[in-house]
Amino acid sequence: MTKSLPRTDYASRQPGFLSIILHAHLPYVRHPEHDSFFEENWLFEAMTECYLPLIGVLDRLHADNVDYRLTLSLSPTLIAMLRDDLLQTRYLKYLHSRLELAEKEIVRTRKQPHYQKLARLYRRFFLNALNTYQERYQSDLLAAFKKHQATGKLELITTAATHGFLPLLNVSETAVRNQVNTGIAAFKSATGCTPTGFWLPECGYYPGLETVLADAGIKYFFVDTHGVMDASQQPRNGVYAPIDCGNGVAAFARDPESSHQVWSAKEGYPGDFDYREYYSDIGFELDPDYIAPYILDGKTRINTGIKYHRVTGDNLPKEIYNPRQALAKAYEHALDFIDKRQHQIDRLSATVDRPPIIVAPYDAELFGHWWFEGTHWLECVLRLASENANGVQLISCGDYLKQQPPAQIATPAASTWGDQGYSSYWINETNDWIYPLLHKAEQEMEKLARDVRGLTLTPLQTRALNQAARSILLAQASDWPFILKSGTTIDYANKRVTDHLARFNYLHDSIRKNRINERYLTALEIMDNIFPDIDFRNYSLSSLGVSFKPGRL
Repeated sequence: MTKSLPRTDYASRQPGFLSIILHAHLPYVRHPEHDSFFEENWLFEAMTECYLPLIGVLDRLHADNVDYRLTLSLSPTLIAMLRDDLLQTRYLKYLHSRLELAEKEIVRTRKQPHYQKLARLYRRFFLNALNTYQERYQSDLLAAFKKHQATGKLELITTAATHGFLPLLNVSETAVRNQVNTGIAAFKSATGCTPTGFWLPECGYYPGLETVLADAGIKYFFVDTHGVMDASQQPRNGVYAPIDCGNGVAAFARDPESSHQVWSAKEGYPGDFDYREYYSDIGFELDPDYIAPYILDGKTRINTGIKYHRVTGDNLPKEIYNPRQALAKAYEHALDFIDKRQHQIDRLSATVDRPPIIVAPYDAELFGHWWFEGTHWLECVLRLASENANGVQLISCGDYLKQQPPAQIATPAASTWGDQGYSSYWINETNDWIYPLLHKAEQEMEKLARDVRGLTLTPLQTRALNQAARSILLAQASDWPFILKSGTTIDYANKRVTDHLARFNYLHDSIRKNRINERYLTALEIMDNIFPDIDFRNYSLSSLGVSFKPGRL
């Protein structure tokens, strides 16, 4: 889409701002010990259906000189995987496999013209992904995002090192500080810039977390609606202006109206009957022998990314997908979204004491992956908003703070986003066994770091200590308790937690006994090669109450 969208007349409307924030995160999944690994497909699917299409949106907006604003949070684990040579090579193999399947589908559907038209669409889709990835950006998607950040229209921020759920790690402030500081250091090393905004994993906040963020140089973060509405002081402007946590760090709250329009399972845009049906995939529908080369071990059915049906409706046979109709509906929904934001701003202007900001945070993977037309919808929203200078104005939360510093001091309430709005999804009967083990390992790591302070360590001992610190961080990822609760890949999540803790325990005992097996240590470094600049001494500094900046020894 390169032409301009129709202009809507908002000349008589009140000014107000819209900030769209996409949070891009996947757990660290990398298995060089295997020739291929199913869970690595999580990354490959997101790259193909979300990250590459999003880059395409940004490239088109840049080519058309569209004055948009968008915030993108990139998690350190995702950044590490996007830059990993092994995963880059495997992704190219994945794309070529999908291209081969699309070619086969064009032949198979030769007597079904409507299906063959879609098979050709998927061939173009995969070819475009391959061209963008390999030719345009030389397998470096981070470079693409950095290019758009340099224009000033895309703001990049980050999150905790391995997306650790901070409210439940707060038994140890050291654990929280290392999640925050290691994440920021990794982001800064990869992008060359220091983030001013921070995405709290799962929007998980507890009173006092703002102190850790301030020490790390963070100026703002996000909470769910009730985090601000239930703050220590009633917010004068509701969720439509940030509050100052008392130390110069601002908390922005999610707008429930814009969230409901996109997220609601029943009323949200992605459930429209014209959109592509995510759960209808040829990997589950075609003859096992035919599809065998493109599924897991030739036996276990998985998504291939080739889907021929639309949502259609509840309890109805799925009808064939019509891409033109779906894209037209995405444009209609973009118009509806912008129109509702403007009417919302009109209402708010009578009750708030400053130009309101509507904060709309979403998981990035919703756009393109779960909601195939979502990136097109986003592009339409950004174009429509940018073309109406007297209507809804796009802004980043960082820029809003420069224009409208918080006028109210309050402490947000402990909160998360998602189911029930607190911590219950991350600690319950399915996953509560994790936390005593995490806390015990954290205590042992802190004591180990204190005990070796001042000693002259060999390079081998230093490597082992740093690898132990990596194992702790990887075990703390919020993804594993989330999966255990959701009931999807339970065995894998269970194994990831227990494996990382077992690796930590082995390294801890080896260091204590000064019997470090260099061969085994090297194997662990190859398997878990994230955070190359990690320094175990940070566990010693923060346990002493010493405040340190990311990257400082």
